[in-house]
Amino acid sequence: MTHTNLTIFHPAVFVLLGIPGWEAYHIWLSIPLCLLYITAVLGNTILIVVIITEHNLHEPMYFFLSMLAITDILLSTTTVPKALAIFWLHAHDIAFDACVTQVFFVHMMFVGESAILLAMAFDRFVAICAPLHYTTMLTWRVVGRIVLAIVTRSFCIIFPVIFLLKQLPFCRTNIVPHSYCEHIGVARLACADITINIWYGFSVPIVMVTLDVILIAVSYSLILRAVFRLPSQDARHKALGTCGSHLCVILMFYVPSFFTLLTHRFGRNIPRHVHILLANLYVVVPPMLNPIVYGVKTKQIREGVAHRFFDIKTWCCASPLG
Repeated sequence: MTHTNLTIFHPAVFVLLGIPGWEAYHIWLSIPLCLLYITAVLGNTILIVVIITEHNLHEPMYFFLSMLAITDILLSTTTVPKALAIFWLHAHDIAFDACVTQVFFVHMMFVGESAILLAMAFDRFVAICAPLHYTTMLTWRVVGRIVLAIVTRSFCIIFPVIFLLKQLPFCRTNIVPHSYCEHIGVARLACADITINIWYGFSVPIVMVTLDVILIAVSYSLILRAVFRLPSQDARHKALGTCGSHLCVILMFYVPSFFTLLTHRFGRNIPRHVHILLANLYVVVPPMLNPIVYGVKTKQIREGVAHRFFDIKTWCCASPLG
């Protein structure tokens, strides 16, 4: 009994190792990670500012895009600053509650971003397949309900993960071989049966995200059928152009996310440091690329960015100090 009391505990802090086995390269890995993070935050912030300030972008499509940008900032900011603190300052400790909060936001942002991409696919479906009814079907009241549904669904899916995690007794060690807290990695430190954690933490989010993928695929199959029925080649090109950036973002989100999840669950022969490196890239590379893709492929956003910079340049030149 005495031995049990000494080995079972609920730790006040966890110790994040960063990327085990690659400690000698932490400084070098931190440089591209920091640059990617700064680019992601700056690009998504510019995107949000442009959408807010340009009145011609006050449409459901761009509102969902701003939600995607906010989600990307939250996802990368939840994880990357702590990883950089580990790499630069050797700040390995993280409080138990902070660790659980990190788990919550990482997983909620993942499920939420999938739902936002589904909402954007629905927006494009209505715009292309029922353009005459677009303004009546996607009113701001409907958009508000969609946003509420996204937030509620994401919270309800992830909250049981946090509940299950906080019920676990931990024993022997509080060392997490990762650069940030993720559900299964923390749960494996427990001295209790974590079968429920594994199956719920893996199957429920995957089922919901897979359902999103199926619905997105159905939406785009109907969109493509409608596009290729258009009489004019210019009309077909314009319709496909409006969906191109969204399809790129969908691929950048789902391909690496499914690869990371499946290799983490079934890729037992893949070295641990590869898993952790992929996990770090996943939370920063898609958020960095998304605003670039939309900025390059969406004319209205390109014009909005140019307009904002032109206004700033004009103001600087007109000021007495310019």
